[in-house]
Amino acid sequence: MTTRSARPRVAILGLGMIAEVHRRAALLAGADVVGLLGRDHGRTRAAADAWGVPTAYRTIEEVAESDADVVHVCTPNATHAPYSLALLAAGGKHVICEKPLGGDLAEAEAMAAAARAADVVTAVPFVYRYHPVVREIRARRLAGELGATHAVHGSYLQDWLLSPDASSWRVDPAAGGASRAFADIGSHWFDLVEWVSGERMASLIAETRIALPERPAGSVASFSGPAGADAPRVTVTTEDIAMVLARTADGVPVSTTISQVAAGRKNRLWFELDGAAGSAVFDQENPEYGWFGTATGAEVFVRDPGAGSAEQRRLATLPAGHAQGYAQCFEAFVADAYAVMGGEERDGLPTFEDGLRAARLTDAVLRSAAGRAWTDI
Repeated sequence: MTTRSARPRVAILGLGMIAEVHRRAALLAGADVVGLLGRDHGRTRAAADAWGVPTAYRTIEEVAESDADVVHVCTPNATHAPYSLALLAAGGKHVICEKPLGGDLAEAEAMAAAARAADVVTAVPFVYRYHPVVREIRARRLAGELGATHAVHGSYLQDWLLSPDASSWRVDPAAGGASRAFADIGSHWFDLVEWVSGERMASLIAETRIALPERPAGSVASFSGPAGADAPRVTVTTEDIAMVLARTADGVPVSTTISQVAAGRKNRLWFELDGAAGSAVFDQENPEYGWFGTATGAEVFVRDPGAGSAEQRRLATLPAGHAQGYAQCFEAFVADAYAVMGGEERDGLPTFEDGLRAARLTDAVLRSAAGRAWTDI
């Protein structure tokens, strides 16, 4: 199925930080944002007026019955499944849903099954695939320049929940799901390294830790700072840290550290692929450069629309030295999603199948940490 108009008509569910990122990317991709849905209709109407959006929906049923071509689901995790399933059941609307797909593996499986049955495009914002340097690493791996993979390792570190007074709806399992740090950012790391390396995790053993056993009740916006030392406290049941050792289907060892309480690390997704002929490193906080090592030296590759692989050139939309980052990744992801909705082909667009893969990895991490044992994925 393709979109019904040259300018996709977009509905956005959610009013928070990530909804604004989706809105900006939609507008830059040439879409018309025609409606918003939030938890509170008054706030929805105010946001719609501020953003110049004509319609403030009251219910998901109104969205399903609307003339929107594409719906972006940018709401708390517990709503992803009911909202997406309602839209897919109604038919005719493409769906871009934030991860995780559902609150648990069963919901993710239901969402992926519904997506398979629907004649629409579904996508999940694993947007780190859209860093040009990431595309360069993948292209060199596909060309055989790195040789057979010996090992994959890295980390994804943040510090936005380091303070004992910091909290968010993500901390509450009723809103965010049983996993927090891994489902939120560990899923990004594994999606990226599986896609770039071509290696598929087969089993893993995980250790998780709740570093702060109590946090403020209620919620503040993600990345917005502490809620306040005088706020009432609740017991934390979702992990701050996860360490995972995995083994791929080909026997390649993989290790990573995931943390939302690593002081000074704002959004550091880092990985290294070590191959028989060379190594490659990517650091999301320094995304203009890729490091490629050989037995006799190393090369620092600079993101550049005039260098490297075809996909690196396509996504390197600014001249070298004019920094691109997360925002441009998100914009490229949304533009590719709309292009596929229009009948074009794009390499690497993450779909609900990739979201289901992340849910299976998350489920395996939780089972492994609970049983303290190697666990099949």
